[in-house]
Amino acid sequence: MTILEAVQSLAPSIAARAQEIEDARRLPIDLVETFARAGLFRMLVPKRLGGLELSPIEIVETIEAVARADASAGWCVMIAATSGMEAAYLPEPYASEIFADPMGVLGGVFAPMGRAVRDGDDYIVNGRWKWASGSQHCTWLAGGCVVIEDGAPILRANGQPDHRMMLFRASEAELIDTWHVMGLKGTGSVDMAARDVRVPVGRSVSLISDAPIEPGPLYRFPAFGMLAMGIAAVASGNALAALEEFHVVASSKRPAGGGRALAERGAVQAEFARATASLGGARAFFIAAIERAWKTALGGATIPIEARAEVRLGVTSLVRTAADVVRSVHDMAGGASVFLESSLQRRFRDAHVATQHMMVGPAALELTGRVLLGLEADASTL
Repeated sequence: MTILEAVQSLAPSIAARAQEIEDARRLPIDLVETFARAGLFRMLVPKRLGGLELSPIEIVETIEAVARADASAGWCVMIAATSGMEAAYLPEPYASEIFADPMGVLGGVFAPMGRAVRDGDDYIVNGRWKWASGSQHCTWLAGGCVVIEDGAPILRANGQPDHRMMLFRASEAELIDTWHVMGLKGTGSVDMAARDVRVPVGRSVSLISDAPIEPGPLYRFPAFGMLAMGIAAVASGNALAALEEFHVVASSKRPAGGGRALAERGAVQAEFARATASLGGARAFFIAAIERAWKTALGGATIPIEARAEVRLGVTSLVRTAADVVRSVHDMAGGASVFLESSLQRRFRDAHVATQHMMVGPAALELTGRVLLGLEADASTL
């Protein structure tokens, strides 16, 4: 059984727990353990460390299938799975220290909201990070930090401060419950804080300036591209499910006093067809861009900036289109969709929280537009 087939077999049980996940504002620990046993958190971990090292399309389709059952569950799988890519950058013994346990889970926040002060062979880490999705079930966490040596930030060639991901045990962090939000409630994206945590230099990673140690083609794929692709997979799965759920509603719902079902109305038929084509088109562009970049990686070459920009454009377009599609079916379902027992209201809220991630915001379109127009651009996060 492939990992995608395993997820598809789990999907009904995940979907049945969607309200439980939302009410708890985190994944139930038994579901986390089920995901870990299935290998969902190790899709990007190198095979030599016991990971699956799947292709980008396999990773995307698997995350999408989880999100189709529940978007918060898909988001948590996405965060832990893409965090596993850091294994490809870590030297021994740190890679094995973190990834040897098949039930271990790594999560964290890339944004450099912390400070790491060099102290001999270690960094002393302090900081507070927002958006630490899935952190409550992690065994290891990573926080982005500006690196300080001799009292000043280290600067990269472009004059910007260098920042690295500092990896530390989850028990060394404090989790602060700030996650009271409108959508993706079940992701448990609380704040995390570190106070004077000592991290060996070798247990830190720069996804901008470091080169992966692992030679496989997966690790020639840009790390930020993988994160962005995971976000798009969640948004796509959520929108596909919304279309399916609306189909059920449209086939059965009739207005008060009788009359034709929603599905029998010409306006609904036309809008449902438009929404289906819109999502399908955006998803096809996204998949095609990934496949072109993957072909380059398989050939052993560096993926050029134009191909990386095309992937990010596909990502951003799919996330935005998915939100529009969910809004459309939410509107067509009428007043029934606003009640909490309707899954469409949750799909609507989840879709519009996904659009707020910095990887898929308006700045992503500006960056890709600069590249496509042949203008100079900072491609470090493409």
